[in-house]
Amino acid sequence: MSLATIYREIRSDIKGIENRLGQVITADQPILTEASSQLLNAGGKRMRPILVLLASRYGDRYHEDVQKTAVTLELIHMASLVHDDVIDDSDIRRGEQTVKARWNNRIAMYTGDFMFSKALKVAAEIEHPQIHQILSYTMKEISLGEIKQIEDQYNWNQNIRNYLLRIKRKTALLLAVSCQLGALAAGASVAICRDLYYFGYYMGMSYQIIDDVLDFVSTEEELGKPVASDIRQGNVTLPTLMAFQNHRVAEQLIRLLEIPEKTPEDWSKVIQLIKESGSIAEAEAISTRFINKAYRILERMPHAKVTKQMERIADYMSKRKY
Repeated sequence: MSLATIYREIRSDIKGIENRLGQVITADQPILTEASSQLLNAGGKRMRPILVLLASRYGDRYHEDVQKTAVTLELIHMASLVHDDVIDDSDIRRGEQTVKARWNNRIAMYTGDFMFSKALKVAAEIEHPQIHQILSYTMKEISLGEIKQIEDQYNWNQNIRNYLLRIKRKTALLLAVSCQLGALAAGASVAICRDLYYFGYYMGMSYQIIDDVLDFVSTEEELGKPVASDIRQGNVTLPTLMAFQNHRVAEQLIRLLEIPEKTPEDWSKVIQLIKESGSIAEAEAISTRFINKAYRILERMPHAKVTKQMERIADYMSKRKY
């Protein structure tokens, strides 16, 4: 079963979520509607709503809170992307201009805030106190992840534990709660909701590590942004952290990174050193350990068809090439 097959099977549900998102982001201020619509129409695989929809099949998939939960989580995700682009000074996302590039930082920040407020408005329609508590916690943790990333910029002396906590907050947590809340909104059992949370968490950690690897090994055309954009912006990811542990290259790498005005040749040397250090393979091995934990969660899940669909999602998230 391919990812495309899964999309076809839930196409009508995804279409309903897309329509609801389009309605929700309409504002009295035309610039907010236009900026929000730009991000919505830029594409994306809607992975979080898909996880909500699939997880709901462990319970009552037709419960009205399922769609509201999916829309809320996608709005939170979109808002965090807009803010991320301001923090990272990114002009390109998915091969298209970012909101901050087309307008400015102020409009981008207001657009992100607007989307967060709309997420809260939709969430208020969900009649399930535990979902509200989890959403509140998630938004707090995402914000802490952003703050921690700012604090750690250009800090080459980081440890892997801090990195793992940061990617949990910035990426894995939202995928984890997408799985958890989809089941919770559908009335699934406590055990299923718990297992789905950890499935999403392990998958999300693997996903982000692969994303950080691809930042070094893919092309600008495949990434839709410059190669090695993270390290250029001072964001230290796992391949760089692992390279620092290689004493043969660490000193050269630090010396290059501390050059105030780096030339394209300097950046080429940085990227080459990281690739030659063996850190790419080491990061991929850590990603594999996380995704294997996700697969082991699925081994004890019921309902063969939806569990197989979850497995295909995990395959895609951990093995993608761009």
